[in-house]
Amino acid sequence: MTEAAAAPVKGYVFGDANDKAKTAIFVDMLRRQQIDVYQLNNALSADGYNFEKGNAYVVPAAQTQYKVIRTIFDKTHTYKDSLFYDITAWTMPLAFGLPYAELPAGKFAASLMGNKVDSAEFPRGSVAGGHSAYAYLFEWDEFYAPRALYELQQEGVLAKVATNTFEINVGGTARKFDYGTISIPVQLQSKDPQALYNLIKTVAERNGITIYAVATGNVSAGSDLGSSKMEIVAKPSVAMLVGAGVNATDAGEIWYLLDQRFNIPATHLETGSFNRVNIDKYNTLIMVGGNYGELNKDKLKSWVQGGGTLIVTEEAVQWAAQNGLTTVSFKKTKEGGDKILPYVERENRVGAQRIYGTIFRANVDLTHPLAYGYNYPFVDLFKSNMVFPEKNKNPYSNPYSYSDKPLQSGFITRENYELVKNSGAVLVNGSGAGRVISIADNQIGRAHV
Repeated sequence: MTEAAAAPVKGYVFGDANDKAKTAIFVDMLRRQQIDVYQLNNALSADGYNFEKGNAYVVPAAQTQYKVIRTIFDKTHTYKDSLFYDITAWTMPLAFGLPYAELPAGKFAASLMGNKVDSAEFPRGSVAGGHSAYAYLFEWDEFYAPRALYELQQEGVLAKVATNTFEINVGGTARKFDYGTISIPVQLQSKDPQALYNLIKTVAERNGITIYAVATGNVSAGSDLGSSKMEIVAKPSVAMLVGAGVNATDAGEIWYLLDQRFNIPATHLETGSFNRVNIDKYNTLIMVGGNYGELNKDKLKSWVQGGGTLIVTEEAVQWAAQNGLTTVSFKKTKEGGDKILPYVERENRVGAQRIYGTIFRANVDLTHPLAYGYNYPFVDLFKSNMVFPEKNKNPYSNPYSYSDKPLQSGFITRENYELVKNSGAVLVNGSGAGRVISIADNQIGRAHV
């Protein structure tokens, strides 16, 4: 408590009004650590975020778990050494993708703290407006929206996605909907309207989302629900390459997110059997960092060109480029130039250049399909590799990219930081009727959420 009284940061505020489920998961994690959490009592603006009463929380620094709180919330930029055993950035709100801000003495006041939170309150889903004879809508912001969509698709429900914004009457009030809004047109379903409503109500309640019933497709602004701006969403059929040579930790994180959080099954294809199995039944393949030396590249290229979506992450981004699946190029590290250095220093110098785990902020094109559901023009990504892609020459195929000051938390050498700056974070390259999505860094961050 004495340390907390002397520290410049007196508390922290966090919360996402558009993603109540993820906020609740974070509150639950804090409470498991015996950290006192309070509802935000007054609206507050800090660090470029607007925190709303009813959708945000406050953690005062002055409490027994002060050191745990700092470990969870603080960004770290100063280090006594350049060699590390584990990752160097543990800033949990950034790992969760939650808006948060430090509150110095001038920003923090006891009046900000409302009721103390005993346990996390997860959102209750519902259907606003009851039955509809035309369509149901739900937004892509909430954490469990992908799970809700997949549950509907599993039941044979046809869904469309809005590739434009629009405003429409909901229950007598005009409401704005963002890119990525999912539309369930009633007349295009094989289920009768009552059965469809019952299913939608169950899915909304189970996933903690609000689904809106609308009586018409005519909008007051933007694109009508019956326009070409509403595109059919294909049900994902996912496979991930695993086995000998593949980074098991990275593959495990993705499996956990899909299977445990979203209930989306992903077939595990052993790299040794890939060459002899039929992959045409999948529309999405995932490759994490690893050794894919024996993989049939021509078979993979043909599958992509036939309409498949290949997602490569971290070192697999380089593999895909080296094997002709993309035209992504990379920034090069310098190997010391003309310097002659003592051999005895080699291990420490090479070790210092590794990126053990650092968090960087990428700029986001909120109009791109890969950014649907985000509400701020930036996202924080976790990097623990030496993959530094150049941005694509096609200006529309760089949905996530780094600026000249992307560092948020963690250690990185000056040389590597120059390579991260203005590099590509997520790139999309077309190939025939398909595409390759290259994700240079880790968007899951040890599957914290």
